[in-house]
Amino acid sequence: MRLNRFLSECGITSRRKADNLIKAGRITVNGKVVSTLGSVVDEAADRVALDGKPVRKERKRYVMLNKPPFYLTSLKSMEDGKKTITSFLGDIEQRVYPVGRLDYDSEGLLILTNDGELANRIHHPRYRVIKTYLAEVSGEMPDELETLIKQGTEIEERFTKPDSVSVLKVSPGRARASISFHEGRKHIVKKYFEAFGLRVARLKRISCGNVRLGELGKGKWRNLNPGEIRSLRKMTGLVPDDLKEKAPNE
Repeated sequence: MRLNRFLSECGITSRRKADNLIKAGRITVNGKVVSTLGSVVDEAADRVALDGKPVRKERKRYVMLNKPPFYLTSLKSMEDGKKTITSFLGDIEQRVYPVGRLDYDSEGLLILTNDGELANRIHHPRYRVIKTYLAEVSGEMPDELETLIKQGTEIEERFTKPDSVSVLKVSPGRARASISFHEGRKHIVKKYFEAFGLRVARLKRISCGNVRLGELGKGKWRNLNPGEIRSLRKMTGLVPDDLKEKAPNE
């Protein structure tokens, strides 16, 4: 098995980012630094380590968290004292990592997994995994708001258009809308509304592909069910039969 694939299947990172770890000399095999891309390992016999710490395959785990606002999408302690999502993940045995991010003041659906290849594909715009948000915005509401924001606009010298938009409610100085994007550029929803002179006062992600937040309480998590996992793998070009480990609740 190629070393980058092994690292990905261990939940360390995606294959592409694994190549960066290899080139940086941070990976050892049987105690020797391996910095050549395309190197192969015997997963049953070779001892692989990252920065001196052994790397082993774990059972694949896929969970979704309802992130409350004012928590960082980070697994590391913050020097400034800001709370992180680790507060909610203490009883998950495997090391799972967030798929993409939600801003500190945003809330809602966050998928976490140790399946590095799937995580990378969900986040990559090539695979067009649509993420849907509920946004509450404030400002001077233009006429025909929904028609206007459906048309797309320039953001940082790049034409940007949502996959779908539905204005749910409009009142003086405020509006509530559902908006979807398949790309995950940083602050894309906030920047999109800002281009129309509107400020996002509250942002909540409610779905990612076929995975929906539903009635999951804030700060709570659940395992993805087998159908959700297979659907995500299918839409990202990973053959469903490649799912060798059953979901924890299957």
